[in-house]
Amino acid sequence: MANPLSALGDLNKLRKQAQAMQKQLQAEEIRIEEGDILVVISGDQKIKQFSVQGISSPEAIDVLNKAIKKSQELAAKKLQSMTGGLGGMLGGK
Repeated sequence: MANPLSALGDLNKLRKQAQAMQKQLQAEEIRIEEGDILVVISGDQKIKQFSVQGISSPEAIDVLNKAIKKSQELAAKKLQSMTGGLGGMLGGK
């Protein structure tokens, strides 16, 4: 029978890898300019800069970031329901 505590070590390793990847993504920036519209977004999907015809709105950036966060939460929830969550990884129900 497999040691259930070894799964916790594997999960900790995966968590550390995910945190390292997230830090790397935060440092990346994607810049898209089309016409009079500019968007700069980090690799972890946070809007850094947004302007239309040179006009920027911090409020618009906040709303866009909230919308992105909500979509990420929805995707995570759907993924968790598909995979059975942590219990499925540890062999539980």
